Amino acid sequence: MPLLWLIVIVLGIAAAGYILGRTRALASAGGEIRQMHSLPSYYGANVAMKAVVPAFLLLVLWLIVQPIWINMSVSGMIPETEIAEGSNLGLVMAEVRRTADGLDAATAAGLMTQTTASGSDAAAVTQGLKDAGQVVTSELTGPVLAAAQAYRSENATATLVMAIAVLVVALAGLGFGLKDAHFDFRARNTVEKGIKALLIAAASIAVLTTIGIVLSLIFNTIEFFRLYPAADFFMLLDWSPSFSGRGGSSSLGILPLLWGTLYISFVALLVAVPIGLFAAVYLSEYAGPKVRAIAKPLLEILAGIPTIVYGLFALLTIGPILLSVFGDDGLGWMQGQRAVMTAGIAMGIMLIPFVSSLSDDIINAVPQSMRDGSYGLGATKSETIKQVILPAALPGIVGAVLLAASRAIGETMIVVLGAGAAARLSLNPFEAMTTVTAKIVSQLTGDSDFASPEALVAFALGMSLFVLTLGLNVLALYIVRKYREQYD
Repeated sequence: MPLLWLIVIVLGIAAAGYILGRTRALASAGGEIRQMHSLPSYYGANVAMKAVVPAFLLLVLWLIVQPIWINMSVSGMIPETEIAEGSNLGLVMAEVRRTADGLDAATAAGLMTQTTASGSDAAAVTQGLKDAGQVVTSELTGPVLAAAQAYRSENATATLVMAIAVLVVALAGLGFGLKDAHFDFRARNTVEKGIKALLIAAASIAVLTTIGIVLSLIFNTIEFFRLYPAADFFMLLDWSPSFSGRGGSSSLGILPLLWGTLYISFVALLVAVPIGLFAAVYLSEYAGPKVRAIAKPLLEILAGIPTIVYGLFALLTIGPILLSVFGDDGLGWMQGQRAVMTAGIAMGIMLIPFVSSLSDDIINAVPQSMRDGSYGLGATKSETIKQVILPAALPGIVGAVLLAASRAIGETMIVVLGAGAAARLSLNPFEAMTTVTAKIVSQLTGDSDFASPEALVAFALGMSLFVLTLGLNVLALYIVRKYREQYD
């Protein structure tokens, strides 16, 4: 049964439970609502909640456990001879899953007449998969096909059992809820407790997601450092991964990537912070209501432009302009369109609304009494802005700059298109460089062998970025507290 149909059926059972529970409770009170402990809707909601919540919890748990269980079961069918040199069981299982999906598609298309996994039928099965438009290798073997068929069969069986179990749980919850649909049952209390539990669960998702992200980074980073020396990762000045030797010939030093990340982010902040802050001061202190009503929405449109568009803008517009000025026809400093300055300027333009909008809100939040007091002492508007408003709004402005810095550090597409992919240590802003995020994407592109340092290094790079942004937050908090003590 398709998953969508299963969800629709469970929701249908819950809707029917709502109607039956409400009707049953009213009937038990002889149609007199005043004799009921709770409103009729609470009795219906109680039945619906008991039908849908346990069923969906079982569904989610089953969907998480099923792939892990089937993968462990089928992986035992793969002999050691099927694992080629330089490969591992994970890559073979990826091929098994692709073949199983292809078998389903080929069978549905009527192009699979032989699905046995004997050696004589391997070519026929492979041709059937290709006819169905599936991407498979030209060297599918009998054991791989047998494992794919077992995976397909076990997955279908488990899905059927899941559907039956979920429907049974939903119907059992429906019956249990209808049993309580009596006029003296405290349905409101039960429903409110259930809703409170759901709200707590929803509020916990952010915390649990953060914990899960951090733990996944930590565990995979530890696994990476078991395969690759930590001293080389943090000290080497070269980045040259090689996927052919299981890490033996790879040089995975983070310093060139970290330097490119910080350098491009610094150039972006040099563009975004002054322009964004000046725009915020103008909009909040100088612009009239009509100008502000037009200028601020136009400025914030920049935040809605996709980053890939900024990358194309950097590659097709900013790069050629810089090359015409600083290239061989100009000063001779720039050799190509992709450079730190190209990506930094495009990224800075993207960050302007982050700085200006937040800074504008913070400046407007400064009490008008502070402005009036400054004017009363004879200060001019510019002196009031420099000596009263900006110092009072400095904590919020630091937060806006920090948000822009975090956004710059995590940017990928502008770097890929505007700065290139060269990992190097250089002070020349007109040379091509790359960042940590760009290399995380490149290391995990394609079939990732998570037993090799070249794939696991992506998690070490991500952990390094996490620590870097955490340090920025601590520094910003220190600055905010220092200036708050001065201006409170």
